[in-house]
Amino acid sequence: MRRRYEDQPDASPKWSPARLLAVAVLSALVALAVLAGVVLAVVAALTGDEASASAAGREVAPPSATVSRQNALAAAPMPTADPDDALPGPVSTRAPALLELPRATGIGPADVPTGFPRTPEGALAQLAALDVTAMESGSIDGVRRVITGWAAPGGPTARTWSGVHGMARLLSAAGLSGAGSPQLAVVVRPVTGLVKGTVGPDFAVVCVNSELTVTVERTARIAVADCQRMAWTGGRWVIGPGAEPAPAPSVWPGTDAATAAGYRELRHG
Repeated sequence: MRRRYEDQPDASPKWSPARLLAVAVLSALVALAVLAGVVLAVVAALTGDEASASAAGREVAPPSATVSRQNALAAAPMPTADPDDALPGPVSTRAPALLELPRATGIGPADVPTGFPRTPEGALAQLAALDVTAMESGSIDGVRRVITGWAAPGGPTARTWSGVHGMARLLSAAGLSGAGSPQLAVVVRPVTGLVKGTVGPDFAVVCVNSELTVTVERTARIAVADCQRMAWTGGRWVIGPGAEPAPAPSVWPGTDAATAAGYRELRHG
């Protein structure tokens, strides 16, 4: 994900452009780019291996009208935004539209908060919890643990998920190993989001737009959006089978651009 990043002023040495480029840890979603695209995501350009894996997932999917509707919803293009809109910008004076999310009632695999209800808002809350836990781990192993415990068969894997690729880019640009570093701090704060659509009560495509703060030698901030297919199975929301959805725009929360992109401010009930 090729963006410029805005650093906070301090006396430490400046990051190189390559290190700042890595701040988009969900770039597989936005380009995904991860988590958007979807991230992405978002952080949604896939590598050859990723494309092959996604195609394989589509081939094994049962041919049905429901699956066709799910694929069409996921693939439908999202609004676009200028790359600079992902950087911190002027806060809008307009009253934001709100989206109330349920709170977690338990902890699931990979220590991810869970227990969200079988509603689109529950799916959005679960995706936000997945993104926070994965990226704040600050390591490849941490991200892999999350996707391994939270992807349905035919969904993203520990090799293909945009979040894994985003973390790998971040660590590589910071000159760190896959294990991360005690000097690396990653903070993900889901601030806005949207429900792209649903197909029945057990499938939703939802998008989370988060403030991402990365600190190694300096601190850099950027907005990162992540859209995922969410499927209700086994009494919980998981990332569903199929190719990751079309990326949502990464837009700094609270700005007029975020409102224009259709994002709503997240509130927890």
